[in-house]
Amino acid sequence: MIPRTLEPEVMDTVEEAVDYDSMDHSTVNRVFVADLLRFVEPAAKPVDYSLSIIDLGTGTALIPIELLNSEHRFQSVLACDLSQEMLKIAGRHLKDHELNDVILPVYCDAKRLPVAEKSVGLVMSNSIVHHIPEPMDVFHEIRRVVADDGSIFIRDLMRPDSVQHLEQIVQTYAGGENEHQQKMFRESLHAALTVEEVQAMLDAAGFPQTWVTATSDRHWTIAGRWPELD
Repeated sequence: MIPRTLEPEVMDTVEEAVDYDSMDHSTVNRVFVADLLRFVEPAAKPVDYSLSIIDLGTGTALIPIELLNSEHRFQSVLACDLSQEMLKIAGRHLKDHELNDVILPVYCDAKRLPVAEKSVGLVMSNSIVHHIPEPMDVFHEIRRVVADDGSIFIRDLMRPDSVQHLEQIVQTYAGGENEHQQKMFRESLHAALTVEEVQAMLDAAGFPQTWVTATSDRHWTIAGRWPELD
């Protein structure tokens, strides 16, 4: 297994934000939203929380937009990111999709969220955990804010077991992107966690280890309702 190599926590240059936003995330985002909706649907109860959804590391808000365009029952989304450049682009996307009244882009840290304890009905995130030097801080914060009977759905990259495997993933999924975009993806894979590492962090935060599974050749996913249902 290759060692974890940290990458910058915040992608906050104009080049990083523009290059990230221009990459083709459409398939990954659609799959994320489809899987999320299949997970939350069995709850089959009205969403009635102080805050319906918080999206950690929203980037340019493409996933909340995909979600709200697919499903309209959610009352509000706090789209959280620590990159001002990402949030600037997110604001333009929300205006284009006329979702400014439902999705609120907010400059905030996933390790110190500006929301009350047990106030969030759904904590979701796609590919923010690998950016955090000490991911346990994020898991403890998720534990603090998720409401009773709330849900957690988090997906992130999974660190490959060899440099050869890593390069294969880069060429398979980002081979058509520019050199800087490939570099960002490569660094993200180096910074990603393994399923075993996530299991240990879930356990330390008081969540069941069984909530995390490998869900593709490059992703793990945490899916669970709190407290754990029988």
